[in-house]
Amino acid sequence: MTPSGTPGIDLHTHSVVSDGTESPGDVVRQAARAGLDVIALTDHDTTAGWADASVAARETGVTLIPGIEFSSQLNHASIHVLGYLIDPANEIMLAEMQQVRESRVSRAERMVQMIGGDHDLDWDDVLAVTEPGATVGRPHIADALVSKGIVESRVAAFETILHWRGGYYVAHYAPSPFEAVRLIRKAGGVPVLAHPGSRGKRGMATDVLEQLVQAGLGGLEVGHRENDAESRRLLLDIAAQHDLIVTGSSDYHGAGKPNRLGENTTAPGQLQRILDQATGSEPVIGGASPL
Repeated sequence: MTPSGTPGIDLHTHSVVSDGTESPGDVVRQAARAGLDVIALTDHDTTAGWADASVAARETGVTLIPGIEFSSQLNHASIHVLGYLIDPANEIMLAEMQQVRESRVSRAERMVQMIGGDHDLDWDDVLAVTEPGATVGRPHIADALVSKGIVESRVAAFETILHWRGGYYVAHYAPSPFEAVRLIRKAGGVPVLAHPGSRGKRGMATDVLEQLVQAGLGGLEVGHRENDAESRRLLLDIAAQHDLIVTGSSDYHGAGKPNRLGENTTAPGQLQRILDQATGSEPVIGGASPL
């Protein structure tokens, strides 16, 4: 529970299955230690962590909302859509996520090759800091750069060498956000636009948001450290205009980011709206659930 006595609900976290630093089960256990009641595991383009997280949810009493963070692109800009309670056996969704993951790996290999021309880094260095089974991406390249002493932290890596203006950036395949929203809906899930304020006004462009709503967008992640106060006000106005779900979350990555579990949370009524719309899968109820 939060200090106010309401359930603590954090709907955006990552494990080693994508770009976090803890196992899915450990993410859930950390959520229990942080006093959270409900947590969503939303690894990038994969449901591979759901089983481990489900076991931990039943052990700890934390309720798990299985989810994903689906990669998409619009005009070369990366846009992420959170998908809650999708059907993990939906063949179209599985094929699309696999294509995104495979493209991310080839892109990572090309970036490492380019970086290696100027710095002491090769593919083996990246694999050495990547958990078995994880899809290699830019965060793992960042970890390798830190391990080799080329940069001080993941944050420093993304601000310099891995920045899109750093000279080594390579794009990877991802569908449009409109298609991402439609795919999540077809898989029985509820699509919520992840931290739209982090992309500034471009991420909140009225025409784009209107098209996303028409495609089936269910909500906006308003409570997020990358959304400043002005962005949050604008997003709340947009959510009110279109009767969208409003969420808040940490975007926890373990030691990979400074974000802390529960630093932003979702109101119980907003989570209930997600549960009411979802048909693809069920939450994993842990202990005395607030749901």
